[in-house]
Amino acid sequence: MLTEGILNPQLSSLIARVRHTNMLVIADYAFPYWPHLETVDLSLVQGVPTVIQLLDTILPVWKCGEIYMAEEFNAHNPKKVRNAFAKARRGVKTTFEPHLNLKQRVPAAIGLIRTGDNTIYSNMVLVSA
Repeated sequence: MLTEGILNPQLSSLIARVRHTNMLVIADYAFPYWPHLETVDLSLVQGVPTVIQLLDTILPVWKCGEIYMAEEFNAHNPKKVRNAFAKARRGVKTTFEPHLNLKQRVPAAIGLIRTGDNTIYSNMVLVSA
């Protein structure tokens, strides 16, 4: 029985299967459903868990080479939120692009993790290093 680290078996399995240059999507609670894409739904209630909490759990144990986010994230969120997300990304190179371009990356991902986050445009595509 796991007592530390990622306790959710579906999440642990998904993360372990993402290899070099594969992509993983982290999404907010309202992100569209993609029927062909394995989804681990962690949402409990609105705001739980957050994208930041998920990054704080994943990034210390998973080698991330780049993150893609919607450029609208910067336009629609206050500086305090932008700074919190920057800190959670732990210095990983982040490219901001139009959210429609970000969504075009989704079908090529290995899987999607849905959070309860309600931060506007908090969705991201992580590329494994």
